[in-house]
Amino acid sequence: MFPDLRTFMERLRADADLVTVTAPVDAHLEVAEIHRRVIAAGGPALLFTNVKGKAFPLVTNLFGTRRRAALAFGDRPLALVRRLVELAQTLLPPDAGKLWGARDVAADLLRVGLKQQGMGPVTEVVTRDPRLDQPQSLRRDPRLDRLPALTCWPEDGGPFVTLPLVYTEHPGGHGHNLAMYRLHVHDGATTGMHWQIGKGGGFHYALAEAAGKALPATVMLGGPPALILSAIAPLPENVPELLLASLIAGQRLGRVPGSFGHPHPLVAGCEFALMGEVAPFERRPEGPFGDHYGYYSLRHDYPVFRVHTLAHRRDAIYPATVVGKPRQEDFYIGDLLQELLSPLFPLVMPAVERLWSYGETGYHSLAAAVVKQRYPREAMASAFRILGEGQLSLQKFLLLTDRAVDLADFRATLEHVLARTDPRTDLYVFGHLSMDTLDYTGPQVNRGSKGVWMGLGDPVRDLPRAFQPAVAPPPDVTDVRVFCGGCLVVGARPFAEDRDAAPRLAAHPAFAGWPLLVITDEPARAARSAVNFLWTTFTRFEPAADIHASRVTLERNHVAFTPPVAIDARIKPWYPAEVSGAPDIAELVTTRWREYFPYGRVAMGDAERGHLD
Repeated sequence: MFPDLRTFMERLRADADLVTVTAPVDAHLEVAEIHRRVIAAGGPALLFTNVKGKAFPLVTNLFGTRRRAALAFGDRPLALVRRLVELAQTLLPPDAGKLWGARDVAADLLRVGLKQQGMGPVTEVVTRDPRLDQPQSLRRDPRLDRLPALTCWPEDGGPFVTLPLVYTEHPGGHGHNLAMYRLHVHDGATTGMHWQIGKGGGFHYALAEAAGKALPATVMLGGPPALILSAIAPLPENVPELLLASLIAGQRLGRVPGSFGHPHPLVAGCEFALMGEVAPFERRPEGPFGDHYGYYSLRHDYPVFRVHTLAHRRDAIYPATVVGKPRQEDFYIGDLLQELLSPLFPLVMPAVERLWSYGETGYHSLAAAVVKQRYPREAMASAFRILGEGQLSLQKFLLLTDRAVDLADFRATLEHVLARTDPRTDLYVFGHLSMDTLDYTGPQVNRGSKGVWMGLGDPVRDLPRAFQPAVAPPPDVTDVRVFCGGCLVVGARPFAEDRDAAPRLAAHPAFAGWPLLVITDEPARAARSAVNFLWTTFTRFEPAADIHASRVTLERNHVAFTPPVAIDARIKPWYPAEVSGAPDIAELVTTRWREYFPYGRVAMGDAERGHLD
């Protein structure tokens, strides 16, 4: 595997899957526009060696295809995880024969862990003000403005560090957390620290703040691709990410001491390390930021990371990514991580056979699972287990079945559930719950609801596949399209003009016999592909507010939905804006394309559409 970022880049270069851009480029909007066009065309990783006003080269799109993401993982970690799960199920009670048969795993596990070393490339250059103990007015900062941090979207609040590996330790000595939290660069010495709810680093900070103490923090950039991937992995709270990185890499992670008394060791092969602390009770506005949901996350107050020391390789390369409407680079990382961790789900949740979260919805908006149903309604126990497990607790909507289906095929999964469901007893909505911080469909930040929809057993209906209504739809319906068997996409007037369209349309006889209606402002766009449907539906509704039906009754204090069920996925007036590039930057990039890629090796995709049709 790859011990650091540059060995991975060398492999990509050898595969003709990395292109160097020597033309001068601007980290403010221009690089992101180039990146989005390249990823939309399925193009290579990009190394920018001439970023205006910055001291370091910049690499993006490292994992922006399934092939590159898979290359960063390799086959060995998945095989090892599957083997460990197999042994967990068969090794007990142990005997000599079983232990001898597991010797292959023992050899692999001996290479997993951490190793301390005195020196490493990450500390070849260290910048720190020798007057740090003097008053703030006399200090020189570590010059974070030398880093080519990207401003990706025109409404962003400033430049952001987008691939930071944020390392913190539990104030009581109970382990570490390594995760990726975006950093809004406020000035040359401070950034925001975007600790959303449910994040391990945020839990560490809350404990330190309750004691009135600052929390030491370290932000590493680059290093082994395995380190980046493990920081994104949705591991249970107390599972150490550094061990997962070692497992993926197939070797022990070398670590060196932090500089100038900083308490955290640094991963030796990283490109950069920002060392500092997050003071208690200090907040500063952070954002807006064009996020992976495809909309702007708005301006909110977050803790402040004060950097006192900047360490880096002598020839450091700054890694970055760009997020936005799916599918972007994070989609390929997320799906490969799901495949890597999926064998563990039955071990952690024995009744859950398969689980899949849909990256087209930002991952937290929709998941589906195949579960065991050994007695009536046991599937609901699995739903509660899934929604109570780590980052899965932020899932907004969950589809469940007990029969085999390819969950990655969303159309097939939705048809499978709709053919088997009775929404009066199988659709559950839970209000007044927490919601992912980046999902603004709820009544306020971090608040919202969840839905669980089950389709169990044998089919109970034949799904309609052509819209042939017995009566004409009402005149305010702008369009009707079939997305899949049993599901219609129905165009309606904007929500601000007609708030009650969804329940009224669900009750209209033109739609009788269809289990599911999706009410939308953009029917042609929503029905064009599964990617479009997932994004325009599940990022634009909140279960407690936006699920309706032809009739809604209360039965034994359970809300019973008589089909058709209607999801109101129209844009609501309070939703943040959909991200869109700046027209002048788009024109500039179009004009300069041959400057960036003079040999015509890189196709120019449509950055506005990406993988949305």
